[in-house]
Amino acid sequence: MVPPDYSRKWLVLAAVMVGTFMAPLDSSIVNVALPTLRSAFNVPITSVEWVVVAYLLVISTLLLTFGRLADMIGLKSVYMMGFALFTVGSLACALAWSIWSLVGFRVLQALGAAMMFAAGPAIITAAFPPTERGRALGLVGVAVSAGMTVGPTVGGVIVGIASWRWIFLINVPIGIVALLLSWRAIAGSSSRDQKSDPLGAILSFVALFPVLLALSQGSEWGWTSPLVLAMFAVSMAAGAAFILAERKVHEPMLDLSLFRVRLFSAGLLSAMASFVVTGAVLFTMPFYLQTAHGIGVSTAGLLMTPLPLAMLVFGPISGALSDRIGSRVLSTLGLLVGAAAAFSLTGLSLTTGYLGIALRLAIIGAGSGLFQSPNSSAVMGTVPPFRLGVASGTLATSRNVGQVFGVGLAGLVLSVRVPAYLRQLTPQLGSELAAKQALIHAAHEVGWLCVGVCLLGAILSLTRGPTQVLEKPGSNGGGPVPKSPAA
Repeated sequence: MVPPDYSRKWLVLAAVMVGTFMAPLDSSIVNVALPTLRSAFNVPITSVEWVVVAYLLVISTLLLTFGRLADMIGLKSVYMMGFALFTVGSLACALAWSIWSLVGFRVLQALGAAMMFAAGPAIITAAFPPTERGRALGLVGVAVSAGMTVGPTVGGVIVGIASWRWIFLINVPIGIVALLLSWRAIAGSSSRDQKSDPLGAILSFVALFPVLLALSQGSEWGWTSPLVLAMFAVSMAAGAAFILAERKVHEPMLDLSLFRVRLFSAGLLSAMASFVVTGAVLFTMPFYLQTAHGIGVSTAGLLMTPLPLAMLVFGPISGALSDRIGSRVLSTLGLLVGAAAAFSLTGLSLTTGYLGIALRLAIIGAGSGLFQSPNSSAVMGTVPPFRLGVASGTLATSRNVGQVFGVGLAGLVLSVRVPAYLRQLTPQLGSELAAKQALIHAAHEVGWLCVGVCLLGAILSLTRGPTQVLEKPGSNGGGPVPKSPAA
């Protein structure tokens, strides 16, 4: 057997980091420009929000499909196609002539971003030896956090001094340079003798798209509306059909035998728990800061910055440590820190100072940073080379679905509990103060929800099994017998 070539690992890391920086940067940079886009196209907010919603939905629903495609035709091919689509989509967005043409081009951008997210961690896993994988994935996490952190600032500067079109045009020269770097750095791989699974791809899309759309729009459409309930029902039926279909296909899109490895399945579930909390906090805190606390938009944005900054600091540290001491302790510790930070959110009040708010968010970011790199390294380390793409896509899907679920759950709590508290508090406090206190009480309930989710994730992380690697592709959902546990 030819030993793997790790000689270009740092060039590979640089190429992947550029992609994992640009995609979250583009997402966060657009959020700042939404009011400008609304004025430029003279459309209601319900239309302009689709610039963000369409991007997130496409990425979340196609990660698994593109991960499987990467296993079939090669990680480098899918990653570079994704980067090319993202770059072309960015140029098209800059030339958009209406809000709906912009939404359409954002879908094109999202297709490229999904390819990059699906293939990126798999490329890093293949390029680095196991003793350095946690450190490398931690640095990739730095790129994601950096994109989230600088996006609002860069977007505000660009929109302030130039046209909104430049928030997309800036991606074009960077994308061209990154494509050249990726072509030179990432090792090519021949296509594998694997058949496609079109039914699995369709069913996975139908299972994910309606539920994610319902979660993102439930507050506006009504959580008990016939449309939202129908979407949940369709997703459940399609999910059940997907599992049944994958068990019968000789070469399924998602090899269900991967879930027989406890470290893989527990790692995915605990990752989803972590991102549910992150999504819920990022959704709830702007309402607390701006509506209850009366803080301006720019100041609120600065107060939110400690969360991704802490992720940026703790991610690579935790990743490097996991290469020495393993993932279980660090991942569990990260979730316990997240639970403690979520508990601290239940103490927020009208008099909480800026420092107290920033510290709470920084601790949440620190917990997330401690958790993510070791967990990603452990999950990716359990799968064989011929399943790296689908494992990477599955891990990325758990992240995106967790965030959307977090936003949906927080939105549900706020939409149901704020009116209930208003009815209770208005006779005592008056309408203005009651509105603030009602939001704070509902935010406390979101905090308690996050505590429970973090503790559940910590239990899953703590009880994960030892590392196992599957040797051969599974068939009919039964899969291979895992190797003996690694020492």
